[in-house]
Amino acid sequence: MKIYFLGTNGWYDTKIGNTISTLIDSREGYIIFDAGDGIYKAKKLLIENKPIYLFLSHLHLDHISGFHIFPTFTKDKELHIILEKGNKQLLENIVCHPYMCPLGNNVIFHEIEEGSYHEPLNFECQKLKHVDSSLGFKLDLESKNIAYCLDTGICDNLTALSKNADILITEASLIPGKSNPKWGHLNPEEAARVAKEANVKRMMMTHISVDGYANINERKEAEKKAKNIFENSIMAEDDLIIEL
Repeated sequence: MKIYFLGTNGWYDTKIGNTISTLIDSREGYIIFDAGDGIYKAKKLLIENKPIYLFLSHLHLDHISGFHIFPTFTKDKELHIILEKGNKQLLENIVCHPYMCPLGNNVIFHEIEEGSYHEPLNFECQKLKHVDSSLGFKLDLESKNIAYCLDTGICDNLTALSKNADILITEASLIPGKSNPKWGHLNPEEAARVAKEANVKRMMMTHISVDGYANINERKEAEKKAKNIFENSIMAEDDLIIEL
């Protein structure tokens, strides 16, 4: 099983990276978390004949802007979109003419609420702390627990979903030492403390601020601050590949 960080920026694209999208290539299928502009890179990875599961945390534009290209290379593949109950119509209001090509007949929607599910995959979801409703997920893939939690501030559901995860994919939207509890985002130290408290094996930080981190070196400096709290912390970059 491999994890591909297709886009690691929050908010908008820069020369450092594209907006948020993460792909897992597993035996159960291709699992994609969020559909920012980085999702265009999935075109070269979706080569096997197996289903695609797209989990949308929420509908902020940096998480769905990639839909303008995504349907062009998934139109002949089985595509499951998992999103919060009530968001299907909102998404279809955007992914349509005159804004972009609409989704095809191959799409199967799964509108979900908080809880545990066994279809179309084994996963759990909980609401996180964000200015607009945002879901975090924990999936059972190849006997590994993968937690995906962004956009979020510190909250009980973040810790619960992260508990004993083999890998936690979370965020570092804020620079070290900065907090914004009203909006709901994490800095690297906060992410590391969650990982330590939740007994996570490995923690990956993505959805990285583009107005706070000017370059990759600043991301690496922030990574060091996280490592001081939780050693197995990694600040992701576009095109990073992790193997489990």
